[in-house]
Amino acid sequence: MVDLTGNEVIERVKHDELTVVYVYTPLCGTCQVAKKMLTVTEAALPNLHIGMIDLNYAPHLAADYEIESVPCLLVFQRGEIIKRIYAFQSVEYLYYELKPLVS
Repeated sequence: MVDLTGNEVIERVKHDELTVVYVYTPLCGTCQVAKKMLTVTEAALPNLHIGMIDLNYAPHLAADYEIESVPCLLVFQRGEIIKRIYAFQSVEYLYYELKPLVS
């Protein structure tokens, strides 16, 4: 996963066919576990690239993308949100949620 700024997220959403963004805060324990699960999921799906952003540095994204809590995984296709994942149940769950996007 690569760290992004708020502006980089906005640019990727505007220009990329598929954008997956992991939204977190560093003091959130659940966020740390979710990040580890996403790292494994990303390794299992080599064509999937996940960006990540600390919401503390881009609070406007919470309102812009209607983020209710962290951790949150936002999936955009052609500039539109198609999925918001808040419950990172397992690596297997994330894998099967994201695999159809890169197949």
